[in-house]
Amino acid sequence: MSALLAVLPLTAQIRGNNIVVTVEPDHQDWNYRVGETCTMQVEVRRSGTLLSDVAIDYEAGPEMYPTEKKSVRLKDGTMKHRGKMTSPGFYRLKVTAHVDGRDYAGVCTAAYDPERLQPTTVCPPDFDTFWAKAIEQARWTSLEPTKRLLPERSTKDVNVYEVSFQNVRWGSRTYGILCEPVKPGRYPALLRVPGAGVRPYQGDPWTAAKGVIVLEIGIHGISVTQPQSLYDRLADGALNCYWNYGMDDRDQSYYKRVVVGCIRAIDYIEQFTQWDGRNLGVTGSSQGGFLSLATAGLDRRVTCYGAVHSALCDHTASLKGVACGWPHYFYNVKDPSKARIETSRYYDGVNFARRITCPGWFSFGYNDDVVPPTTAYATYNVVTAPKTLRPYQQTAHYWYQEQWDEWQAWLLKELRVEN
Repeated sequence: MSALLAVLPLTAQIRGNNIVVTVEPDHQDWNYRVGETCTMQVEVRRSGTLLSDVAIDYEAGPEMYPTEKKSVRLKDGTMKHRGKMTSPGFYRLKVTAHVDGRDYAGVCTAAYDPERLQPTTVCPPDFDTFWAKAIEQARWTSLEPTKRLLPERSTKDVNVYEVSFQNVRWGSRTYGILCEPVKPGRYPALLRVPGAGVRPYQGDPWTAAKGVIVLEIGIHGISVTQPQSLYDRLADGALNCYWNYGMDDRDQSYYKRVVVGCIRAIDYIEQFTQWDGRNLGVTGSSQGGFLSLATAGLDRRVTCYGAVHSALCDHTASLKGVACGWPHYFYNVKDPSKARIETSRYYDGVNFARRITCPGWFSFGYNDDVVPPTTAYATYNVVTAPKTLRPYQQTAHYWYQEQWDEWQAWLLKELRVEN
């Protein structure tokens, strides 16, 4: 045994921090009624035990608009904070502890009558006409698809391809990874739409192996199988802050091509895969949550969708002093242009959500500081079609394993696939 241990590699791993700041509400579900006091317990621990005489800064109030900021010392490493709201929304306490020259943060966000939240965005009267025309004009260009097998990613049960097809005009292409079951037959389909950023994609052979055609797309019109260094250069250069491009003109917005590209991706699934013609889902998180709402709102071929901490929702909320969705176009912006405000309404997830008719699964975290739960909940509230809400309160702009498992299981059930 000793000889065996001598040849086994021993690898140390970094995992978490020894200093931990916890902020815990006194309601297990983190939910309160307007006017009710929320008491939050703050604890700063080192090696699992309370740390004495620790300096902290904290801010508290409606998310993105704190009304209280203080610096104090905690003699026994603990503090109770009490707050409340007089209107529906989310109350956030953020604590930063300063220990040995380093900062450690903890946060808790309490919901106040979130089911009463309503978005601020106004829907343009020609919203439906605008998008119907954009899709019609894109379809004047044939898809002209390409398909390249990726044998190194394929398995005995799943063939994996890089595919591309034309989008809004000749030469403007959408690229993605298509995973198809090897066994001949007709299958349900799932469109995976991406969060913000510039990156390669791997596809989803796991879901495909269960009997689903899965198309995962990029949005930037470039191959999705190149070295990471290429995407890093684009993210720092030509595609830096692409979400701001063209936002003074609804026809020049970067997202016009992106949204239409999602519809064209479904065109590709319908015309060039063994889709069963009955079951089709779309799903994504953050920017991908917005694109899921947009796709489900525009295309009746979609039969289910999963939208997780959806970005690009209720852009104009910050003009009224309320938390707004990423990318926070008008947050702390003085005198934004009327053209930019008007353009944002055509690219607001809320206005797409209002049009959805198929079942949806929503999830987000109360502690998310990228996609505020105020906007996520308000967006959920406007959906009139069947819907399921599964908040994971402690999460920020990420998800837990249990959350992911529940999300995927719901999609498979809606797609009529045995999990």
